[in-house]
Amino acid sequence: VQLQASGGGLVQAGGSLRLSCAASGRTFSSYAMGWFRQAPGKEREFVAGISWNGGNTYYADSVKGRFTISRDNTKNTVYLQMNSLKPEDTAVYYCAAKWGLYIVVVTTTSHQYDYWGQGTQVTVSS
Repeated sequence: VQLQASGGGLVQAGGSLRLSCAASGRTFSSYAMGWFRQAPGKEREFVAGISWNGGNTYYADSVKGRFTISRDNTKNTVYLQMNSLKPEDTAVYYCAAKWGLYIVVVTTTSHQYDYWGQGTQVTVSS
């Protein structure tokens, strides 16, 4: 699986962005997907995850109520809608995939994901 993230940019605090992650291959619907982020000088952290069929989602406390993860298996794409952005959301955002057919639990640990996109920069100005 190859992943291509896009949609990052510069936005003012309180604004919105939508990230997209397009996947190659015909088995996208068998993979659970996650979004992670890494700010300068910090470790990569889990942001949001979604199960193989979109039936389950999970969010980090820091983004709950502001971010929404979704997927369109007909387009092999996962999205991250980010609203009410804060300067502390500034980071490089990565999408990731792990085999997860029929698995309902959303994985939050980065080392359990098998495939990673190249990252897209999100910068929120105050």
